[in-house]
Amino acid sequence: MRLLSYNIRHGGIGREDAIARIVRRVEPDLVVLQEAISPAVVEQIARRTGMSQWRSYARQSLAFMSREQVVEAAWHRPTFSRHAFVEILAAGGRVRVFGLHLSAVHAAWTERRRLFEIRALLKTIARHQQGFHVLAGDFNTLAPGEPLGVRRLPVRLRPFVWLSGGRIRWRTIQLVRDAGYADVYRSLHVLAPGHTFPSWDPHLRLDYVFAPKQFDDRIERCDVVSSAEATAASDHLPIVADFRVG
Repeated sequence: MRLLSYNIRHGGIGREDAIARIVRRVEPDLVVLQEAISPAVVEQIARRTGMSQWRSYARQSLAFMSREQVVEAAWHRPTFSRHAFVEILAAGGRVRVFGLHLSAVHAAWTERRRLFEIRALLKTIARHQQGFHVLAGDFNTLAPGEPLGVRRLPVRLRPFVWLSGGRIRWRTIQLVRDAGYADVYRSLHVLAPGHTFPSWDPHLRLDYVFAPKQFDDRIERCDVVSSAEATAASDHLPIVADFRVG
């Protein structure tokens, strides 16, 4: 199964053709979208990319498109979470994908909120810990040890870092790792940065795919989709991953 995770920025409005061309080039089986707040846009992209099923809700960040009919899909919003996450049973019921979009802004207090959100997600999916499943989306945070170039952030975002003390303890990704998940991109690319944001000057890795460590033999590929067209289509570069699902 080929999975594409893509933050399409402000609903992708006016950029439907560019986004569709990127999706067609990647040829995914399942697409998890973030900031997909316009069902009409998602429908257009689905039609232009030959996706047989899609679902999106107005003002709801998470949406999906699938080449084959999914068995089920449900949205869950833990208390105080900025966005709901979507649970998709795909590939004929052989793999469960959880798409998420954690709170934005690089600051100590928003990192605490992201910790709350990811704990709620992990609690919700605990019953699936023994089976193969995937977490994918825009985590809006850095992995421990990865640098935050404050001077390269948009000017409007820099004050948030300094107002929160100038130092952020990046704990969200470590929490996911400690829960038994492998950072799929980092497992395959030890040295490559994997930056996905902003697309015109990538220097932050905000988009991730995770799978349980015991299924690392099912991971075949994970790459950032980088091109001039992707730079123009959204402020995030999409990430694609291939898995053997059984």
